[in-house]
Amino acid sequence: MSTNGHDHQHSHEHTHDHNSATTKDKVLVPEELRPAVPKAISVAASDSGAGAGIQADLKTFAAHGVYGTTAIVAITAQSTKGVYAIAEVPDEVIVAQIDMMMEDIGADAAKTGMLSSALIVEVVADRLAAWGVPTVVDPVMVSKSGDQLLQRNAVNAVRRHLIPMAKIVTPNIPEAEVLSGKTIITEDDLREAARAIHALGTEWVLIKGGHRATTATDVLFDGGEFLELPSERIASLNIHGTGCTLSAAITANLALGMAMVPAVESAKAYLTGAIRAGYAIGGGHSPVNHFYCFPAMGPSAAQGTAATDAATTPTETEPTSTDETEIDQ
Repeated sequence: MSTNGHDHQHSHEHTHDHNSATTKDKVLVPEELRPAVPKAISVAASDSGAGAGIQADLKTFAAHGVYGTTAIVAITAQSTKGVYAIAEVPDEVIVAQIDMMMEDIGADAAKTGMLSSALIVEVVADRLAAWGVPTVVDPVMVSKSGDQLLQRNAVNAVRRHLIPMAKIVTPNIPEAEVLSGKTIITEDDLREAARAIHALGTEWVLIKGGHRATTATDVLFDGGEFLELPSERIASLNIHGTGCTLSAAITANLALGMAMVPAVESAKAYLTGAIRAGYAIGGGHSPVNHFYCFPAMGPSAAQGTAATDAATTPTETEPTSTDETEIDQ
């Protein structure tokens, strides 16, 4: 009998110790002792094909080791072939998303993408400015497939409300022409457009050079000096979401504490690798490979997937740089 009693007591003590350890494990670490995690928020639209928009931004943030949050302003029914429907989120819900994320989680940097309407542009600019978060503005206007993503009457709202509170604006040449009101053909035209956009109030302007007839050189301007950033052209149709990905990579790098020039240079290098490692997932413009740096999603893995998807892979290729060949979300 005594042996059984001893065994019962030992079993009880073991259970007690286990419960104590479990309770101890559940004790929250004081906030001041938690490691600092870089964070970024994307304010943009959802792409159901996950190649651009919010989905591309979150993948890019994750690939850079940055915790990403979102405020979704619109939902699109979108594939690699086109945009088939758009539903805007009510402005009060957009405001609530931004405020709740910033109040609880916070952000070291923010980016905007497709904002759809003048009202959405205004409320997003107001809330991000109120929170004082450095913001990368990707002035999305038209999708890769040619679908209108920014209502034409919203361009003035972008000029008046969004650009003045931006840390950097990242238009491609067609977008820069709309924002500056200038036709861009020559190098001097491009620089004049950059000056005009900078005069709207942003600290930096990056005009992407993928649409240029000669070199695919991007131009970065801080109001005083121009920095030319050559881009490699890569023959690929897997370029959906390149604009989103570049601006999200810049945002992630700013959240990580980089200065602007290295943030842009690093983002361009990341996008070049993502384009090179891309693979087809649909019958149109497939996205870049956001996780190409990771073994399970690198070029060798992509080759296996590309072989599987050969039936839906377009047979033609076109030159592209780290900028999209169409205005992209």
